[in-house]
Amino acid sequence: MSDIVIIGGGHNGLTCAAYLAAAGLKVTVLERRDVVGGAAVTEEFFPGFRNSVASYTVSLLNPKVIRDLELHRHGLKVVGRKVANFLPLDGDYLATGEGRTKSEVARFSVRDAERLDAYGDRLDAIADVLRELVLETPPNLVEGGFAKAIPELLKSASLGRRLSKLDMTGKRDLLALFSQSAGDWLDGWFESDPIKAVFGFDGVVGNYASPYTPGSAYVLLHHVFGEVNGKKGAWGHAIGGMGAITQAMAACCRERGVEIRTGVAVAEVLTEKGRAVGVVTDRGETIRARAVVSNLNPKLLFGKLVDRAVQPTDFAERIDNYRSGSGTFRMNVALSGLPNFSCLPGPGDHLTAGIIVAPSLAYMERAYNDARQFGWSREPIVEMLIPSTLDDSLAPAGRHVASLFCQHVAPVLSGGRSWDDHREEVADLMIATVDKQAPGFAASVLGRQVLSPLDLERTFGLVGGDIMHGNLSLDQMFSARPVLGAGDYRTPLAGLYQCGAGTHPGGGVTGAPGHNAAREIVRDARRGRLRAA
Repeated sequence: MSDIVIIGGGHNGLTCAAYLAAAGLKVTVLERRDVVGGAAVTEEFFPGFRNSVASYTVSLLNPKVIRDLELHRHGLKVVGRKVANFLPLDGDYLATGEGRTKSEVARFSVRDAERLDAYGDRLDAIADVLRELVLETPPNLVEGGFAKAIPELLKSASLGRRLSKLDMTGKRDLLALFSQSAGDWLDGWFESDPIKAVFGFDGVVGNYASPYTPGSAYVLLHHVFGEVNGKKGAWGHAIGGMGAITQAMAACCRERGVEIRTGVAVAEVLTEKGRAVGVVTDRGETIRARAVVSNLNPKLLFGKLVDRAVQPTDFAERIDNYRSGSGTFRMNVALSGLPNFSCLPGPGDHLTAGIIVAPSLAYMERAYNDARQFGWSREPIVEMLIPSTLDDSLAPAGRHVASLFCQHVAPVLSGGRSWDDHREEVADLMIATVDKQAPGFAASVLGRQVLSPLDLERTFGLVGGDIMHGNLSLDQMFSARPVLGAGDYRTPLAGLYQCGAGTHPGGGVTGAPGHNAAREIVRDARRGRLRAA
């Protein structure tokens, strides 16, 4: 019998397993697919071409997790982009990155260029405070008297001390970023469309919303928490693709004695007397444990694996209403050569960037409204990365691979329509959208892998294609993620924990939920709160 059984071998499940094993616990990880990594995997999608299948770029992976799991020793290497973002425009472009953003922005607005430093400083001030909270367990609203409340009150006091570091400007910015739309926030800073589009894209990534939807400013902030090789806010590429991250994590786990079993789907969380005591696989095998940890979306865990009869009624109803669906359409394409953009012809460092096809916030808003009305935007938002410009291991010599991360599409189509019937039609539209900016791109596509929201859910358990495992809205964040009263990685069912992106701090390849959940489980183990072996 294991001390801990973890459902799901995605990056947070592996992170949690590695920390638990380091604390001396016997851990078994069960992964439904034949490869570990969840949505952070690298696979061959066309003969001779490999790519990060779902998640596709690195920034949010927490430096402490990298150090503690010794991921570099286990083979992880991350390289930065030579240009951060490239925004093609009709007859022009904006390229951002270290040493170039200000001069580029000045071509469109001298005033905006002069405001960039202040914008960055003020956003960094908020991000620095919140970075400290990423690896903290949120205060949990509890019932049961003052004795149980004391630890949570102390957490709240610690949070208050951190926030008190902000001056009044910072406190006002914090309020704005948690309540305003990304569009309103950016309109208050800048006047030119290109820089607002580059920054505003972060407000709609994985967020099925207009850039003018209240709360989208926090989504923008969420995407600046990260760093690459010590550079805050930078984005990069893992050599070998995102699977290199999870393979390094798996190597760390195995070195620490974790048993990883692939091709094993869990059908039920086994409960006795209101406590989780193990799992039953889809083959009927019972695996007992002192505790069960889920790396799944909360809707999958409580909607499919946990008997509703053992869940508190109010809790179960709120999980039913937990919102998931990020409007994401994901593609990987094999290319005969590099794209040639009309606004900046030829090869160059701009092809290592995040290439954003969405010239303005107004364009993004139309795309969202279109998707709401028709099921997908007729002029969609596409971010394209060409990782083979930084990593020649992904494609044959002279060839390339591209990741297309497309917004906005409806997570579930209306009128009884299925994504199975419209997948290729929308994929053609996404290719054509890039081809308008880089004529000849469509003709260079040798092969493609297409993942609609339905495919992302089937393959990776991303409900509604939601890369975040749930909306990053104020009522689904921090202590309220996934539900108020279950924000500390524990659940209403004793012995059952959560470690996935449906807990604080949310989505992205961070490792933070897995890190934090492991800390709470180890605490409970040391206090004798896990079921006796």
